[in-house]
Amino acid sequence: MWGRGWADVRPAETNHGKGTLTETLGIAGSGTIASGLAIVASASTDVVLWARSDASVERVNKAIAKGAPRFEGADADRIKVSTNLSALDSSTYLVEAIVEDHDSKAKLLADLAELTKHQGDETILSTTTSSLSIGELGKASGHPERFIGLHVFNPVPMMKLIEVVSSPETSAETKKRTLALCEQLNKVAVETPDTPGFVVNRLLFPYLFDAANFLAESGLEPKAVDDAMKLGAGLPMGPLALLDYVGLDVSKAIGDSLSLKTPANMEKLISEGALGKKAGRGFYDYAK
Repeated sequence: MWGRGWADVRPAETNHGKGTLTETLGIAGSGTIASGLAIVASASTDVVLWARSDASVERVNKAIAKGAPRFEGADADRIKVSTNLSALDSSTYLVEAIVEDHDSKAKLLADLAELTKHQGDETILSTTTSSLSIGELGKASGHPERFIGLHVFNPVPMMKLIEVVSSPETSAETKKRTLALCEQLNKVAVETPDTPGFVVNRLLFPYLFDAANFLAESGLEPKAVDDAMKLGAGLPMGPLALLDYVGLDVSKAIGDSLSLKTPANMEKLISEGALGKKAGRGFYDYAK
């Protein structure tokens, strides 16, 4: 869900996948996570990515064209982007990667299940959610036994971890194929329980929100707090910069799922539309 930017990555850290994928991969979504996953997979196989609109197609093609040359083995020509959902109908492994909203995801997952019903029980359905219940989304898909969480981290080409989240209904075969896919993508899979925040966000966001509260209490500048944590705790990114990188609106949604009270200074920034790096302003002003 979060991580270092491209500029922070040394060339030696790039890795391509381990051979040809055994799954036919389809990705429903056009955001940063979707494009990053497509770039990684393109090092091993052809990928089909669905985008909702022509504007989304243009945006994701730009992201792929920019990101693929920076990831060893990636081939932008192997990524087909389409606004036609039926382009995903031959996928054996589908990844839903749209907005972090239960109802939106539930509808799309049901549509994907209907689209691939001609394959019987072969197609696995998955989601990249960082905060929603895998059990509830699995029920919404209509096929909880072949539904699983595939929580990848941003930027996807650089971050090794994937949290693999199953519900009690997830079949052993679905888990097996998912773990194999992670290995073929050269990722480290950690199986986690279907609890709010899984592992990383469960432990990370109380710390991030505490940093935002401390900023208000101390009167320090964001850079002072971030420098202290980077230099004193050896972290690659300070907590306030990380909140901006994730997006303050997304961070609030994750905090809500963990029953965390959003810090007042974050609420104020969100109300002003200052959602972090993507908006040009958050705890930091990125227009400077």
